Amino acid sequence: MLHIVLYQPEIPPNTGNIMRLAANTGFALHLIEPLGFTLDEKNLRRAGLDYRDTSKVTVHPDWQHFVAQQKPERIFAISTKGKTSVFATHFQENDTIVFGSETSGLPESFRNALPSHHVLRLPMRDDSRSLNLSNAVAVVVYEAWRQLGLRGSS
Repeated sequence: MLHIVLYQPEIPPNTGNIMRLAANTGFALHLIEPLGFTLDEKNLRRAGLDYRDTSKVTVHPDWQHFVAQQKPERIFAISTKGKTSVFATHFQENDTIVFGSETSGLPESFRNALPSHHVLRLPMRDDSRSLNLSNAVAVVVYEAWRQLGLRGSS
């Protein structure tokens, strides 16, 4: 399927919710260190409801390690700084979708290293700052999965 990447996530319940989402959609989840928590934190387990055992979660010490191990074909970043809507993008099998940390998002250097049309945004009102990380991931994951025909769903 696709790869969800959380770049230096900070809030355990968000990551737990995303673990549960990954398990329920069959997407792989990658966590880029440093993490703002440990994987055995109670809040993470509660939000993920122990889905860590059924989701494909890999922790990488840094972005370069992820790239060397996974060799992603197409990388998309989700950012409030993006100009292209998630809904105007055609996702493909094995795409990698990267989300930044809850407080600082993705570094500018990371965004600038991608083609501008690969830095995506979720539409929202002009007076809004951003969505909660786990909500944003859910919207993007379900849009990408819908485009792929919801393969593997019942």
